[in-house]
Amino acid sequence: MLDLGFIHTLRRIAQLVGKPRQTMLFSATMPRQIEALTHAFLTDPVRVETARPGRAAEKIAQSVHFVEKNGKAGLLKKCLSERPSDLSLVFSRTKHGAEKLMKQLVAAGFSAASIHGNKSQGQRERALKGFRNGNTRILVATDVAARGIDIPGVTHVYNFDLPEVA
Repeated sequence: MLDLGFIHTLRRIAQLVGKPRQTMLFSATMPRQIEALTHAFLTDPVRVETARPGRAAEKIAQSVHFVEKNGKAGLLKKCLSERPSDLSLVFSRTKHGAEKLMKQLVAAGFSAASIHGNKSQGQRERALKGFRNGNTRILVATDVAARGIDIPGVTHVYNFDLPEVA
């Protein structure tokens, strides 16, 4: 939330609540800038983490493909075609980009849906339900829209665009 521009609102709330207060911060990721900012809200914080930042779980295999921008969609379609029965999550940096990519995949014959901030809650829930039950094999999402979702059976995650915050 701090990353998304809510910092001004959080500062106002902190002033209204006053002191003493208990403030807790939970995050799956903790960029350096946010960690520095937390000192304005937390007193003697205790950090609990399950793994060091930047390390993938041992069972996760990662790879990178260097391709020109105009070749990214073609490479993604090729990768997805090689695994037609897998559940694949594809991250796009922008809402517009996620929607455009999903439409390209559907036009190419893939079973795809998208979730992002321009979708209604009902649309997001339908897309997630279709993905969870396997009716939709590919879910294209912005990283913000996909935070906190847990979908068993996802075999591949593609970062179509480099994220704003790695």
